[in-house]
Amino acid sequence: MKNFTVGPVQSSQEVCSIGAEQVPYFRTAEFSDVMLENEKLIKKFAKAPEDARAVFLTGSGTAGMEAAVMNTLTVNDKVLIVNGGAFGQRFVRLCQIHNIPYSEIVMETGKALKPEHLMPYERKGYTAFLVNVHETSTGVHYDMNLISEFCERNHMFLIVDAISSFLADDFDMASLKVNVMITSSQKALACPPGISILVLDKKAIEKIEAGSTSCMYFDLKDALKNGERGQTPFTPAVGTLRQINCRLNAIENMGGVQEEISRIADLAQDFRKKIKELPFEIISESMSNAVTPLHPTTASAYDIFITLKDEYDIWICPNGGKLKDYVLRVGHIGALTKEDNDSLIQALKDMQKRGLI
Repeated sequence: MKNFTVGPVQSSQEVCSIGAEQVPYFRTAEFSDVMLENEKLIKKFAKAPEDARAVFLTGSGTAGMEAAVMNTLTVNDKVLIVNGGAFGQRFVRLCQIHNIPYSEIVMETGKALKPEHLMPYERKGYTAFLVNVHETSTGVHYDMNLISEFCERNHMFLIVDAISSFLADDFDMASLKVNVMITSSQKALACPPGISILVLDKKAIEKIEAGSTSCMYFDLKDALKNGERGQTPFTPAVGTLRQINCRLNAIENMGGVQEEISRIADLAQDFRKKIKELPFEIISESMSNAVTPLHPTTASAYDIFITLKDEYDIWICPNGGKLKDYVLRVGHIGALTKEDNDSLIQALKDMQKRGLI
Protein backbone atom coordinates (compact mmCIF):
# COMPACT_ATOMS: atom_id res chain seq x y z
CA MET A 1 0.00 0.00 0.00
CA LYS A 2 1.10 3.55 -0.76
CA ASN A 3 -0.52 6.09 1.52
CA PHE A 4 -1.05 9.63 0.21
CA THR A 5 -3.68 10.55 2.82
CA VAL A 6 -3.15 13.31 5.38
CA GLY A 7 -3.39 11.11 8.42
CA PRO A 8 -2.58 8.53 9.47
CA VAL A 9 0.36 8.74 7.08
CA GLN A 10 3.19 6.37 6.25
CA SER A 11 5.72 5.97 9.05
CA SER A 12 9.44 5.26 8.82
CA GLN A 13 10.71 1.77 9.51
CA GLU A 14 12.27 3.03 12.75
CA VAL A 15 8.91 4.33 13.99
CA CYS A 16 7.16 1.10 12.93
CA SER A 17 9.79 -0.99 14.75
CA ILE A 18 9.03 0.75 18.04
CA GLY A 19 5.35 0.02 17.48
CA ALA A 20 6.17 -3.70 17.36
CA GLU A 21 7.86 -3.65 20.78
CA GLN A 22 6.27 -4.46 24.11
CA VAL A 23 4.95 -1.28 25.74
CA PRO A 24 7.02 -0.48 28.84
CA TYR A 25 5.81 0.72 32.21
CA PHE A 26 5.80 4.50 32.21
CA ARG A 27 6.02 5.79 35.80
CA THR A 28 9.80 5.72 35.56
CA ALA A 29 12.68 8.17 35.28
CA GLU A 30 13.45 6.78 31.83
CA PHE A 31 10.00 7.59 30.46
CA SER A 32 10.08 11.02 32.11
CA ASP A 33 13.32 11.73 30.23
CA VAL A 34 11.61 10.78 26.96
CA MET A 35 8.70 13.11 27.68
CA LEU A 36 10.88 16.04 28.71
CA GLU A 37 12.86 15.64 25.50
CA ASN A 38 9.61 15.48 23.51
CA GLU A 39 8.53 18.77 25.06
CA LYS A 40 11.88 20.41 24.36
CA LEU A 41 11.92 19.38 20.68
CA ILE A 42 8.26 20.21 20.02
CA LYS A 43 8.84 23.69 21.43
CA LYS A 44 11.98 24.07 19.33
CA PHE A 45 10.27 23.00 16.11
CA ALA A 46 7.26 25.27 16.80
CA LYS A 47 9.67 28.16 17.51
CA ALA A 48 7.78 28.68 20.74
CA PRO A 49 8.78 31.24 23.39
CA GLU A 50 11.31 29.96 25.93
CA ASP A 51 8.75 30.05 28.75
CA ALA A 52 6.13 28.10 26.74
CA ARG A 53 5.05 24.59 27.74
CA ALA A 54 3.93 21.59 25.70
CA VAL A 55 1.19 19.23 26.89
CA PHE A 56 0.61 15.74 25.47
CA LEU A 57 -2.95 14.40 25.62
CA THR A 58 -4.00 10.89 24.69
CA GLY A 59 -6.66 11.64 22.10
CA SER A 60 -6.97 12.77 18.49
CA GLY A 61 -6.34 16.31 17.30
CA THR A 62 -9.95 17.16 18.12
CA ALA A 63 -9.17 16.38 21.77
CA GLY A 64 -6.53 19.12 21.64
CA MET A 65 -8.98 21.52 20.03
CA GLU A 66 -11.57 20.86 22.73
CA ALA A 67 -9.02 21.08 25.56
CA ALA A 68 -7.84 24.47 24.25
CA VAL A 69 -11.39 25.82 24.08
CA MET A 70 -12.42 24.43 27.49
CA ASN A 71 -9.35 25.59 29.38
CA THR A 72 -8.74 29.08 27.95
CA LEU A 73 -12.18 30.44 26.96
CA THR A 74 -15.33 31.14 28.98
CA VAL A 75 -18.87 32.40 28.54
CA ASN A 76 -17.46 35.90 29.04
CA ASP A 77 -15.40 35.70 25.85
CA LYS A 78 -16.45 36.86 22.40
CA VAL A 79 -14.78 34.61 19.85
CA LEU A 80 -14.16 34.99 16.12
CA ILE A 81 -13.80 31.75 14.12
CA VAL A 82 -12.59 31.25 10.55
CA ASN A 83 -14.91 28.59 9.15
CA GLY A 84 -13.65 27.40 5.78
CA GLY A 85 -14.66 23.76 5.94
CA ALA A 86 -15.11 20.69 8.11
CA PHE A 87 -12.45 21.65 10.65
CA GLY A 88 -13.45 25.29 10.95
CA GLN A 89 -16.95 23.98 11.61
CA ARG A 90 -15.47 21.80 14.37
CA PHE A 91 -14.33 24.93 16.25
CA VAL A 92 -17.84 26.35 15.78
CA ARG A 93 -19.38 23.20 17.25
CA LEU A 94 -17.00 23.25 20.22
CA CYS A 95 -17.99 26.82 21.06
CA GLN A 96 -21.64 25.84 20.80
CA ILE A 97 -21.17 22.86 23.14
CA HIS A 98 -19.29 24.93 25.73
CA ASN A 99 -21.63 27.95 25.47
CA ILE A 100 -18.91 30.34 24.31
CA PRO A 101 -20.25 33.33 22.34
CA TYR A 102 -18.85 33.45 18.80
CA SER A 103 -19.12 34.83 15.31
CA GLU A 104 -17.86 33.00 12.25
CA ILE A 105 -16.22 34.14 9.05
CA VAL A 106 -17.62 31.63 6.55
CA MET A 107 -15.20 31.11 3.66
CA GLU A 108 -16.02 29.84 0.18
CA THR A 109 -14.36 26.54 -0.76
CA GLY A 110 -10.73 27.08 -1.70
CA LYS A 111 -10.67 30.82 -1.02
CA ALA A 112 -7.81 32.56 0.79
CA LEU A 113 -8.42 34.77 3.83
CA LYS A 114 -7.95 38.45 2.94
CA PRO A 115 -8.05 41.76 4.83
CA GLU A 116 -11.60 42.45 3.65
CA HIS A 117 -12.79 39.33 5.48
CA LEU A 118 -11.44 40.68 8.77
CA MET A 119 -12.35 44.35 8.34
CA PRO A 120 -15.97 44.09 9.62
CA TYR A 121 -14.69 42.70 12.93
CA GLU A 122 -12.13 45.39 13.74
CA ARG A 123 -12.54 46.91 17.22
CA LYS A 124 -15.82 45.12 17.87
CA GLY A 125 -14.86 43.74 21.27
CA TYR A 126 -13.75 40.26 20.22
CA THR A 127 -11.48 38.63 22.78
CA ALA A 128 -10.24 35.49 21.00
CA PHE A 129 -9.58 34.16 17.50
CA LEU A 130 -9.81 30.49 16.44
CA VAL A 131 -8.36 29.26 13.15
CA ASN A 132 -7.28 26.05 11.46
CA VAL A 133 -4.19 27.47 9.79
CA HIS A 134 -4.55 24.68 7.22
CA GLU A 135 -8.20 23.84 6.56
CA THR A 136 -7.46 20.22 5.71
CA SER A 137 -10.83 19.51 4.07
CA THR A 138 -10.18 22.01 1.26
CA GLY A 139 -6.39 22.36 1.38
CA VAL A 140 -6.44 26.11 2.08
CA HIS A 141 -3.55 27.53 4.12
CA TYR A 142 -4.47 30.82 5.76
CA ASP A 143 -2.18 33.86 6.02
CA MET A 144 -0.91 33.72 9.60
CA ASN A 145 0.84 37.09 9.38
CA LEU A 146 -2.47 38.73 8.45
CA ILE A 147 -4.24 36.96 11.33
CA SER A 148 -1.49 37.73 13.83
CA GLU A 149 -1.50 41.44 13.02
CA PHE A 150 -5.30 41.55 13.29
CA CYS A 151 -5.21 39.84 16.69
CA GLU A 152 -2.46 42.12 17.97
CA ARG A 153 -4.38 45.25 16.93
CA ASN A 154 -7.52 43.97 18.58
CA HIS A 155 -5.88 42.46 21.69
CA MET A 156 -7.22 38.99 20.91
CA PHE A 157 -6.13 35.64 22.33
CA LEU A 158 -5.00 33.48 19.40
CA ILE A 159 -5.62 29.71 19.20
CA VAL A 160 -4.22 27.99 16.12
CA ASP A 161 -4.98 24.46 14.98
CA ALA A 162 -1.77 23.54 13.13
CA ILE A 163 -2.64 19.83 13.14
CA SER A 164 -1.98 19.16 9.45
CA SER A 165 0.43 22.06 8.93
CA PHE A 166 3.01 21.60 11.70
CA LEU A 167 6.36 20.45 10.23
CA ALA A 168 5.00 20.94 6.69
CA ASP A 169 4.80 24.76 6.60
CA ASP A 170 6.78 27.57 8.18
CA PHE A 171 5.40 28.43 11.59
CA ASP A 172 6.99 30.71 14.19
CA MET A 173 4.81 30.66 17.29
CA ALA A 174 6.74 33.40 19.09
CA SER A 175 6.92 35.93 16.27
CA LEU A 176 3.27 35.31 15.33
CA LYS A 177 2.28 35.82 18.99
CA VAL A 178 0.23 32.61 18.97
CA ASN A 179 -1.04 31.74 22.44
CA VAL A 180 -2.00 28.10 21.79
CA MET A 181 -0.75 25.88 18.98
CA ILE A 182 -2.38 22.46 18.49
CA THR A 183 -0.99 19.51 16.56
CA SER A 184 -1.20 15.72 16.65
CA SER A 185 0.81 12.58 16.12
CA GLN A 186 -0.57 11.20 12.84
CA LYS A 187 0.14 14.07 10.45
CA ALA A 188 3.65 15.26 9.54
CA LEU A 189 4.96 13.75 12.78
CA ALA A 190 4.21 10.49 10.91
CA CYS A 191 3.37 8.39 13.96
CA PRO A 192 0.20 6.44 14.77
CA PRO A 193 -2.87 8.47 15.80
CA GLY A 194 -3.71 8.94 19.45
CA ILE A 195 -1.65 11.86 20.77
CA SER A 196 -2.71 15.51 20.66
CA ILE A 197 -0.14 18.17 21.51
CA LEU A 198 -0.79 21.70 22.75
CA VAL A 199 1.99 24.27 22.93
CA LEU A 200 1.01 27.00 25.39
CA ASP A 201 2.62 30.41 25.80
CA LYS A 202 2.82 32.28 29.12
CA LYS A 203 -0.53 34.03 28.65
CA ALA A 204 -2.26 30.72 27.91
CA ILE A 205 -0.68 29.11 30.97
CA GLU A 206 -1.84 32.01 33.14
CA LYS A 207 -5.39 31.64 31.79
CA ILE A 208 -5.35 27.92 32.54
CA GLU A 209 -3.96 28.40 36.05
CA ALA A 210 -6.49 31.11 36.90
CA GLY A 211 -9.50 29.27 35.50
CA SER A 212 -11.29 26.00 36.04
CA THR A 213 -12.86 23.39 33.85
CA SER A 214 -15.68 20.96 34.54
CA CYS A 215 -13.74 18.03 33.14
CA MET A 216 -11.13 15.79 34.74
CA TYR A 217 -9.47 14.24 31.68
CA PHE A 218 -8.96 17.50 29.76
CA ASP A 219 -7.86 19.60 32.75
CA LEU A 220 -4.72 21.26 31.41
CA LYS A 221 -3.84 22.61 34.85
CA ASP A 222 -3.33 19.02 35.98
CA ALA A 223 -1.47 18.14 32.77
CA LEU A 224 0.94 21.07 33.22
CA LYS A 225 1.70 20.11 36.80
CA ASN A 226 2.42 16.49 35.89
CA GLY A 227 4.45 17.60 32.89
CA GLU A 228 6.96 19.34 35.12
CA ARG A 229 8.32 15.89 36.00
CA GLY A 230 7.87 14.45 32.52
CA GLN A 231 4.64 12.62 33.31
CA THR A 232 0.92 12.73 32.50
CA PRO A 233 -2.04 12.64 34.94
CA PHE A 234 -3.39 9.38 33.50
CA THR A 235 -2.01 6.45 31.50
CA PRO A 236 -0.98 7.88 28.11
CA ALA A 237 -0.44 6.17 24.76
CA VAL A 238 3.06 5.17 25.90
CA GLY A 239 4.08 3.43 22.68
CA THR A 240 3.05 6.36 20.50
CA LEU A 241 4.91 8.83 22.74
CA ARG A 242 8.06 6.71 22.32
CA GLN A 243 7.51 6.75 18.55
CA ILE A 244 7.12 10.54 18.64
CA ASN A 245 10.45 10.73 20.46
CA CYS A 246 12.09 8.65 17.73
CA ARG A 247 10.59 10.83 15.00
CA LEU A 248 11.51 14.14 16.66
CA ASN A 249 15.10 13.01 17.09
CA ALA A 250 15.23 11.83 13.48
CA ILE A 251 14.09 15.28 12.28
CA GLU A 252 16.68 16.94 14.52
CA ASN A 253 19.46 14.65 13.28
CA MET A 254 18.53 15.20 9.62
CA GLY A 255 18.95 18.96 9.85
CA GLY A 256 16.01 20.18 11.91
CA VAL A 257 12.57 21.55 11.21
CA GLN A 258 13.50 23.71 8.21
CA GLU A 259 15.03 20.74 6.45
CA GLU A 260 11.85 18.71 7.04
CA ILE A 261 9.66 21.55 5.75
CA SER A 262 11.85 21.84 2.65
CA ARG A 263 11.63 18.09 2.03
CA ILE A 264 7.83 18.15 2.16
CA ALA A 265 7.65 21.31 0.01
CA ASP A 266 9.85 19.63 -2.61
CA LEU A 267 7.55 16.59 -2.70
CA ALA A 268 4.49 18.83 -3.05
CA GLN A 269 6.03 20.85 -5.89
CA ASP A 270 7.09 17.67 -7.68
CA PHE A 271 3.56 16.24 -7.53
CA ARG A 272 1.89 19.51 -8.57
CA LYS A 273 4.14 19.72 -11.61
CA LYS A 274 3.38 16.14 -12.68
CA ILE A 275 -0.40 16.32 -12.14
CA LYS A 276 -0.68 19.13 -14.72
CA GLU A 277 -0.70 16.45 -17.45
CA LEU A 278 -4.00 15.06 -16.12
CA PRO A 279 -7.61 16.36 -15.98
CA PHE A 280 -7.53 17.91 -12.52
CA GLU A 281 -7.83 21.48 -11.26
CA ILE A 282 -6.16 22.69 -8.06
CA ILE A 283 -8.98 24.38 -6.13
CA SER A 284 -7.12 26.31 -3.44
CA GLU A 285 -5.92 29.90 -3.79
CA SER A 286 -3.38 29.38 -1.02
CA MET A 287 -1.96 25.92 -0.34
CA SER A 288 -0.09 24.17 2.43
CA ASN A 289 2.86 21.97 1.52
CA ALA A 290 1.01 19.16 3.31
CA VAL A 291 -1.67 18.44 0.71
CA THR A 292 -2.81 19.21 -2.82
CA PRO A 293 -6.61 19.65 -3.18
CA LEU A 294 -7.81 18.54 -6.62
CA HIS A 295 -11.07 18.82 -8.51
CA PRO A 296 -11.35 16.11 -11.18
CA THR A 297 -12.89 17.68 -14.27
CA THR A 298 -14.03 14.41 -15.90
CA ALA A 299 -15.03 12.06 -13.05
CA SER A 300 -16.27 11.81 -9.48
CA ALA A 301 -13.60 12.49 -6.87
CA TYR A 302 -14.97 9.72 -4.67
CA ASP A 303 -15.00 7.18 -7.53
CA ILE A 304 -11.32 7.94 -8.16
CA PHE A 305 -10.56 7.35 -4.48
CA ILE A 306 -12.35 3.99 -4.54
CA THR A 307 -10.65 2.82 -7.75
CA LEU A 308 -7.17 3.75 -6.55
CA LYS A 309 -7.79 1.97 -3.25
CA ASP A 310 -9.37 -1.20 -4.64
CA GLU A 311 -7.44 -1.69 -7.88
CA TYR A 312 -4.06 -0.01 -7.36
CA ASP A 313 -3.53 -0.31 -3.58
CA ILE A 314 -2.99 3.45 -3.39
CA TRP A 315 -4.78 5.59 -0.80
CA ILE A 316 -5.59 9.25 -1.29
CA CYS A 317 -7.95 11.40 0.81
CA PRO A 318 -11.64 11.47 -0.07
CA ASN A 319 -14.01 14.14 1.16
CA GLY A 320 -17.46 14.04 2.67
CA GLY A 321 -20.67 16.01 2.40
CA LYS A 322 -21.04 18.42 -0.48
CA LEU A 323 -17.37 17.98 -1.45
CA LYS A 324 -17.56 14.17 -1.76
CA ASP A 325 -17.64 14.07 -5.56
CA TYR A 326 -15.98 17.45 -6.10
CA VAL A 327 -12.64 17.38 -4.23
CA LEU A 328 -10.01 14.77 -3.50
CA ARG A 329 -6.79 15.45 -1.65
CA VAL A 330 -3.26 14.09 -2.15
CA GLY A 331 -0.98 14.31 0.87
CA HIS A 332 2.77 14.92 0.84
CA ILE A 333 3.54 14.20 4.50
CA GLY A 334 4.94 11.03 6.01
CA ALA A 335 7.53 8.64 4.59
CA LEU A 336 6.93 9.42 0.91
CA THR A 337 9.35 9.93 -2.00
CA LYS A 338 9.25 11.36 -5.51
CA GLU A 339 9.22 7.77 -6.76
CA ASP A 340 5.97 7.32 -4.82
CA ASN A 341 4.61 10.40 -6.63
CA ASP A 342 5.50 8.70 -9.92
CA SER A 343 3.56 5.58 -8.88
CA LEU A 344 0.44 7.63 -8.19
CA ILE A 345 0.75 9.57 -11.44
CA GLN A 346 1.20 6.34 -13.41
CA ALA A 347 -1.90 4.85 -11.78
CA LEU A 348 -3.92 7.94 -12.69
CA LYS A 349 -2.63 7.81 -16.28
CA ASP A 350 -3.64 4.16 -16.46
CA MET A 351 -7.11 5.09 -15.22
CA GLN A 352 -7.25 7.76 -17.91
CA LYS A 353 -6.41 5.18 -20.60
CA ARG A 354 -9.21 3.00 -19.24
CA GLY A 355 -11.67 5.90 -19.52
CA LEU A 356 -12.13 6.16 -15.75
CA ILE A 357 -10.98 9.80 -15.55
